[in-house]
Amino acid sequence: MQAIPALAESLLRVPNSRVRELAKLASGTPDVLKLYFGESNLPTPAFIQEAATHAMRAGFTYYTENSGMPVLRETIAAQYLRLHGVTLNPASELVITASGVQALFMALRGVLDPGDQAIVLSPAWPNGCSIIRMCHAHPVEFPLTVSGGRYTIDFPALERAVTPRTRLLLVTTPSNPLGWAATHEESQKLLDFARRHGLWLLSDEVYDRIYYREPDATVAPSMLTHCTREDAVIVVQSFSKSYRMTGWRLGWLVARADLATRLGDLNEFVISHAASFIQKAGEAALRDGEAEIAAQLAMLRRNRQLCLDAFRSMPGVSLPDPEGAFYVFPSFEGLTDSFRFCARLLEDERVGIAPGVAFGLGGEGCVRLCYAVETHLLEAALHRLSRFWKSQR
Repeated sequence: MQAIPALAESLLRVPNSRVRELAKLASGTPDVLKLYFGESNLPTPAFIQEAATHAMRAGFTYYTENSGMPVLRETIAAQYLRLHGVTLNPASELVITASGVQALFMALRGVLDPGDQAIVLSPAWPNGCSIIRMCHAHPVEFPLTVSGGRYTIDFPALERAVTPRTRLLLVTTPSNPLGWAATHEESQKLLDFARRHGLWLLSDEVYDRIYYREPDATVAPSMLTHCTREDAVIVVQSFSKSYRMTGWRLGWLVARADLATRLGDLNEFVISHAASFIQKAGEAALRDGEAEIAAQLAMLRRNRQLCLDAFRSMPGVSLPDPEGAFYVFPSFEGLTDSFRFCARLLEDERVGIAPGVAFGLGGEGCVRLCYAVETHLLEAALHRLSRFWKSQR
């Protein structure tokens, strides 16, 4: 009898997304208020759509450089200079990718070898740990703790988490799902930690334009403001969140020139390059998108406050202030199976939210709700969720 080839063992070690698992349950349920994915229900701004249409008609349907169109890289570099006072070389330190996820994959694949360890601040978006496993490396989750009403890093404990196999530290700021955002002081301490141990520091900053901690700030602190161009620092970014372009799949990474240049070359074997007309849409988003970002942030501030008021009025629920992004991650007293909780909420109340267990250590007992939706939908979801929680107590 002929032997049937098996799937790769490394493939089977990568768990499925429990957020997607919940979404599959919701796909068979009518009239669901869908707050489990990290996206708005509002469409991509019209001027970005029009830029893509114009680009296609103008002939931007061919191959581009593996690292992306020079004009888009130059536009990104100009934005870093304007927002952060950081000067980048767009020819050697920037790579355009087909999504922030691909930027994260390329960055991790570029610095991790089989058997390496990577410390991941947790709870965290699960893609980071899964991509680390796809690189035949080992994620080591390091939980943030709550102190003084906000999430913080226990730096002495972080020192103890380093082993001879540790190669990288992955930080998401502002955080998905916590809403935590590293301060300038925390960013400097993380950089000092990475330098001291000879680690790569990978900072996922895709929510940087969605920031509340400093009332007049237009952007969250970036790791790039603290490091030199010779530091082993990588920043991954995306157009998805700030410009409501989740389905477009466009992102970028910033890295030391030797790594960025090599990753640009290796793009050929992964995606070749991001679609040319979508790159032109991204250029328009960066150039003309400030008014949209300001309007979106105003709506998110209102929705954030609605969530804080609603959850803090529920008995047995605790919630630190989110400092950025567009999620709340409340903890429910006595909750031990967040996936079952979310599945029952979906069935009973037609509200779809993400189970905290999907986000790793420290996530169980919590849920993640995305509040980047129209206010009337959010109000309805919060009302149903409150009613459901009270029925469970």
